[in-house]
Amino acid sequence: MLMGTVAIVGRPNVGKSTVFNRMIGERVAIVEDTPGVTRDRIYGKCEWLTRSFNVIDTGGIQIADQPFQIEIRAQVDIAVEEADTIVMITDVREGVTSDDMYIARMLKKSNKKVILAVNKVDDIAQKDGIYEFYSLGLGDPLPVSGVHGIGIGDLMDAIVDSFEGRQLREYAGMITFAVIGRPNVGKSSLVNAMLNQQRVIVSDIEGTTRDAIDTPFERDGKHYVAIDTAGIRKKGKIYENIEKYSVMRAMKAIDESDVVLFILDGSAGINEQDKHVAGYAHEAGKGIIIVYNKWDAVEKDQYTMDEVTKKIRNEFVYLDYAPICFVSALTRARVQTIFPLIDEVYDYAQQRVSTALLNEVISDAQITTPPPAHNGKKLKINYASQVAVAPPTFVLFVNDEDLLHFSYRRYLENKLRDAFEFTGNPIRIIARKKN
Repeated sequence: MLMGTVAIVGRPNVGKSTVFNRMIGERVAIVEDTPGVTRDRIYGKCEWLTRSFNVIDTGGIQIADQPFQIEIRAQVDIAVEEADTIVMITDVREGVTSDDMYIARMLKKSNKKVILAVNKVDDIAQKDGIYEFYSLGLGDPLPVSGVHGIGIGDLMDAIVDSFEGRQLREYAGMITFAVIGRPNVGKSSLVNAMLNQQRVIVSDIEGTTRDAIDTPFERDGKHYVAIDTAGIRKKGKIYENIEKYSVMRAMKAIDESDVVLFILDGSAGINEQDKHVAGYAHEAGKGIIIVYNKWDAVEKDQYTMDEVTKKIRNEFVYLDYAPICFVSALTRARVQTIFPLIDEVYDYAQQRVSTALLNEVISDAQITTPPPAHNGKKLKINYASQVAVAPPTFVLFVNDEDLLHFSYRRYLENKLRDAFEFTGNPIRIIARKKN
């Protein structure tokens, strides 16, 4: 389970994206010397020692009336609102600016934990330049260099320390499911229909749900918790027009859930934000059910369900393991079919396979379709073991990890699904060299 969420904020061109990339170990954010290149929030997952957390890269804030500044400030507002800890990035070469002072005042009002990092301290001669940043009133500044990686470990330590005492929601003995999707797909309406009562405010206005709402309930002797993911608290055209604001809360809800109900809007079709949210649920290793809502609003004949299913499979190829159900939260048609799927997906997430049976399946798979040779070498799987559940995770002890290529890994995953199903759950396959 992830520890929490960090937002990286600061004025343009101080190196936020470079620090972000260094933290997550990938070149995800665009890095350029032109101020304002990063306009939308970018999300990543950081691993540090035995801990992990979400991190958001944001656009730069300026007092001056620059292009996109209203939108960028709105995004930073949202990121700060969703974050547990904020990292403010400054630039040692330029010193404290009026924009830095403005941002510092903005962050103090948030009442969130703020870590001040002074970037571009590329050599020891620049280290004395950090002392003027005490004037921002944000505590001890940490010298870092995003380009060279200097001080990033200290920054990560400070972030992890900032989470001490933070409590994540936990519901022992209950199946927790998160209802996620882009704004206005009918998440709150679906939760109400599933609970058969009006527990969540429902409106056609995007972002009506102001907080992530947890609703524990009992059904047929089983205990569940529904998490309806929230919209934004801010009001105004700029905030309403930023569609990506829902992603952060969806990420939090996903992290705290056993099963994810990924809602699609049958009246509006599929867009890129749908793929972004679904991709995070997949990468988080959660059980997933695709719920195609507003089925009542779709003109259909006897072939429509098959055609829509085919389209969903084409758009979300990586979710081919996720069951699809068609419902109408408005009329409550077919809503009760979701609960058996939640139970099934949850049970498969907890499933353990005996080592003997697992190795029999892997051995048969190798005999049926031997691994292809690469540069004269061929993969040999000596032994397999299931090492975790939720998601089901398997370690293959092999002669060379580099010989397990994507296509053969996918083939083995399909063989495991044929033998053990794992409906609704991603499967993790890890190669380890046999000592």
